[in-house]
Amino acid sequence: MPCAKQPGRTRSEEVLYVARSRKVTSWNAKFLGLEGDGDLQFLLAGGDLLKVRSSSWKKTRFFKLQDDCRTLWTESRKIFRSHHAFTIDDISTVRHGRQSEGLKKYTAETVDPRCFSIVFKGRRRNLDLIASSEEEARSWVGGLEKIITSTRNLDRQQKAEHWIFNCMRKADVNADGKLSQDEMKDLLHFVNMEVDDDYAQMLFQQCDTSKSGYLSGAEIQRFYDLLTHREEIDVIFSEYAKTTGFMSAGDLQHFLVQEQREAATLDRAQDLIHTYEPDDTVKEKKLLSKDGFLMYLLQRDSFVLNPQHSGLYQDMSQPLNHYFISSSHNTYLMEDQLKGPSSTEAYIKALLLGCRCVELDCWDGPDDEPVVYHGYTLTSKILFKDAIRAIHEYAFKTSEYPVILSLENHCSVEQQRVMARHMSSILGPALLTRPLGDAMPAGFPSPEDLKRRFIVKGKRLNKLEVLYAAEESQDDDDVTEEEEDKEDEEEEEKRKNKKKLKLAKELSDMVVYCKSVHFHGFEDAKDNLSFYEMSSFKEGKALKLAEESANHYIQHNVAKLSRVYPAGSRTDSSNYNPVPLWNAGCQIVALNFQTRCADMSVNQGRFLVNGRSGYVLKPSYLRDAASEFEPITLTRGPWLQHKSLHVMVISGQQLPKVEAKKKSIVDPVVRVEVYGVPADVASKETKPVDNNGFNPEWNESFQFDVYVPELALVRFIVEDHDSASDNEFVGQYTLPFCSLQLGYRHVPLLNMNGDPLPSSGLFVHIMVVDAQ
Repeated sequence: MPCAKQPGRTRSEEVLYVARSRKVTSWNAKFLGLEGDGDLQFLLAGGDLLKVRSSSWKKTRFFKLQDDCRTLWTESRKIFRSHHAFTIDDISTVRHGRQSEGLKKYTAETVDPRCFSIVFKGRRRNLDLIASSEEEARSWVGGLEKIITSTRNLDRQQKAEHWIFNCMRKADVNADGKLSQDEMKDLLHFVNMEVDDDYAQMLFQQCDTSKSGYLSGAEIQRFYDLLTHREEIDVIFSEYAKTTGFMSAGDLQHFLVQEQREAATLDRAQDLIHTYEPDDTVKEKKLLSKDGFLMYLLQRDSFVLNPQHSGLYQDMSQPLNHYFISSSHNTYLMEDQLKGPSSTEAYIKALLLGCRCVELDCWDGPDDEPVVYHGYTLTSKILFKDAIRAIHEYAFKTSEYPVILSLENHCSVEQQRVMARHMSSILGPALLTRPLGDAMPAGFPSPEDLKRRFIVKGKRLNKLEVLYAAEESQDDDDVTEEEEDKEDEEEEEKRKNKKKLKLAKELSDMVVYCKSVHFHGFEDAKDNLSFYEMSSFKEGKALKLAEESANHYIQHNVAKLSRVYPAGSRTDSSNYNPVPLWNAGCQIVALNFQTRCADMSVNQGRFLVNGRSGYVLKPSYLRDAASEFEPITLTRGPWLQHKSLHVMVISGQQLPKVEAKKKSIVDPVVRVEVYGVPADVASKETKPVDNNGFNPEWNESFQFDVYVPELALVRFIVEDHDSASDNEFVGQYTLPFCSLQLGYRHVPLLNMNGDPLPSSGLFVHIMVVDAQ
């Protein structure tokens, strides 16, 4: 189904349009390194695919890659045709075969080779498709994967060039390869920038050297250069370029030492020149041009996150309870916990984000098959075995370190046995069912010891010690986890009167290092609980303990594991602030991963480092049994390392428009926040820049006092200023204070789902000094 000729074009105009479109396609394909690629050509030609939504809703749709090589366009075959589009940036992954819930449920195994799914970022529903042949399915999957990989491999400057080029193409309405003054203003609007008519006319006349009334060829290049010119880079470069307008290796070394606070050698500077200088003639002279300098600043290792911390850099041989562990609550839910859908996709998304503790709420299901859902609500149900299969397949794709299966067990003994069989058969030898070693352990093994292993958290009929004793004893304290934190008399009485849940030995025996028990106070835990016996705390109780008994909580968490989970009253699956719980040493601070919010952004920032392994080593004073650390009163100790953080917010680049207001230009404002112990919590904000999301400049400086740097996080937030209502979110980036790189740094921005905003970012200057 070829795209229909656009109305309003003559035959000759249509010929010119097609030729222009081919030229644009060729440029984009070459830019992505896919010129002449067969799969790309297949996608550009387009074709029919069967879209699957249910057993009864399967409809043919025409899909085609647009000439920008980044937008997929789809059209229905209705009389009144509708069409939709999405970009490559919207796609998380493409899966060949019947790998999605929908395709497994609504299609037969015989069509498996012809099936594929486009999995989107965020909450957007998967696109489940069936091609007419296996060969076509492979071409669709192969083509999309190549474009996704090529796009992600572009550096930030290349992404910006690609985006601006295609914005120019969009502004060139009649596709004549020229820009009129009105088209130039449209282009500025597309790139999130608005100027008054006088400035637009001045800019246009400055570029229209031929006085023809439109821009073409070198004039468009001149306009592009003016548009993308960064004055702040000129100022920095000229300060250090002492060799006839270029930087020598010595000049660059001086910049790296003086501004970036790097222990850079002359050899290091020469390597950077060789890597980033684009002009071969300049490179041969061992000099760095301004373009090369900007390319150095725009490469990932020069960003605000210390590249050494982005990889696995911490000691992974400490006991498991010495780490903060990325943890999810109600992991099976895609939305709210009253009527939202449950899905194996929710487990996949969480695990791919590095989550290492997932929750399964298990209930009796039909045909003796346990199900997972939020009990006594309208949330949909998934089979327990399907959840375990999804967890098994995706557990170690992002991180090789252990995954904790937190069981909320409401099943009958019979279906508990089914649960045990499924876990044993699906997880196989990766499921830990006995302590490591031959003797009764005295403490936890390390994440390194437990690589690619699954640990079950739940109730156990007896203590681990009985495995090494002649006779077995049995506890009768069998309750579900949600009851563990009920402490007032009325709730305690209800618990006593409630019929106790019976526990199947087969399931009980799978609980090794994470046995769920009641919390009866710190003294009781110290005197009566073994190291592997852990309690779960509702957020309210945990926060109260963290405020009123912080040091006791810290010492408790030196010896044992603690899990904190959101209050049941959060029916919208909202989240709480995890920072006070980390300050108290809590390891498993579980959040609703399906709800993207500021609290989840902070959680993502905490686990951004250490190879996104989902394990971050706690500071030494949170691992010391004799620790006197008090996060609120801040007594003197090794944790007190008073620093002065200086942040200059200089400029922004290619900020996106607010989704709900695509036709308006943003008025960006930047807020810098510090999270950590109460004394460190602070927030400072720039003035807004009116009508410019493309290249706004602020040049505003802030200073923060940070007393406990090892627990602090720094968050950059960009919002669209609105004087009449709340500001609207544009982008953010959060990282640990101790992972900041100093000097002139770019800050990549993420959307609310935690995905990168292509080409968007801030340019800042960071300095940290010891406070006087």
